[in-house]
Amino acid sequence: MIATRLSLRDFRSYAAADVALGPGLTVVSGRNGAGKTNLLEALYFACTGRSCRTANERECVRFGASLTRLELTCEDAHGRHEIGVGFQPGEAKRLQVDGAAVERLAEVDARPLVSVFLPDRLELVVGPPALRRAHLDQVIAALWPARAATKRAYAAALAQRNALLAGIRSGRASRASLPAWDAELARHGVTLMADRAATVERLRGAFAEHAAGLGLEGAVDLRYRPRSSATEADALAAELAERVAGDLERGFTGHGPHRDDLALRREGRDLRTYGSRGQQRLGLLALLLAEREELAAERGAAPLLLLDDVMSELDAARRERLSGVLRRDGQAVVTTTEAAHVPGADEADVVRLAVADGRIETADGPAGDAPAPEETDPAAAGESAAGPGGQLDAGGPPAAWPAAEAA
Repeated sequence: MIATRLSLRDFRSYAAADVALGPGLTVVSGRNGAGKTNLLEALYFACTGRSCRTANERECVRFGASLTRLELTCEDAHGRHEIGVGFQPGEAKRLQVDGAAVERLAEVDARPLVSVFLPDRLELVVGPPALRRAHLDQVIAALWPARAATKRAYAAALAQRNALLAGIRSGRASRASLPAWDAELARHGVTLMADRAATVERLRGAFAEHAAGLGLEGAVDLRYRPRSSATEADALAAELAERVAGDLERGFTGHGPHRDDLALRREGRDLRTYGSRGQQRLGLLALLLAEREELAAERGAAPLLLLDDVMSELDAARRERLSGVLRRDGQAVVTTTEAAHVPGADEADVVRLAVADGRIETADGPAGDAPAPEETDPAAAGESAAGPGGQLDAGGPPAAWPAAEAA
């Protein structure tokens, strides 16, 4: 699935824009603060129906406007598709696919998967484990969509067990039902852990290869850290039963896959704790590239990759390598202050967009309107953001929630 055109109205700093995208690499250049990141966010919003930068989506509506509207045109082997997203703060979003209203874009096949890298927002690496669990579950669902049901089933069983624990604490329920919920939670839990372990094992080689190519020196590894070592449902159920006293004291289930973590490591140490900001950025980018590679191998098409200012901290050799990867594998949109920072940007197969003087222009002329001159809202300029910084969408809520349903 290829995104071919984005039209937007009153999104962040943009009053209006109509932008054509290339099937391979699109380079967006412009000075800092011109609105490049806002364009990436608009693409993500159009693909998913949500922001990749903030939980307060009121910020996405241009200052002084009452609503925002995005329209994305996509093409695949079966033809052309139109996705529409309308958002007015305080009201339900209006989502349409090929003219028909839908409740969520998650169940829609006529849209590209999308992955985004925001270098200044590294919560996926440095934030709490819930963000990394959520991201890992999104990768699982993107690789094998049918397996997304396992995470939902586990979450439902966990909620029921926690409700029962609360009832026992308050004297409104007995312990008689606990073994049944232990068994139900364990049944889905061991499957979820097996899926997570298999996914991490699949990503490890590509992660290390991309990290080395990007300049993350030393031995780099991706490691799944399950809370439980159980491989059978009966064993996990027994572990839950052993911890009932502690769970009743806390009022919730303290053991199981909902406490797992994913570690990005360099020289045996977690980048989360011991990595520099630069190393953390490279680790995050290597993870997204590894996921993209495996998705392309599994599903025959790589996700749309959105990269914000990714070239600024790479030397010439590593820029060349990254540009080669982006031009070779699927569709990508890269922002930069100077198009010359992206090797190959002047090639015929690369689409070039420039944000300047209140407009988005292509190599052939204007592509649409850019920031409105009266814009004064800091949020609209893209200065307020919240999110894990690197996200792979497969249709679930944002990874910042904190445990997104697989996308």
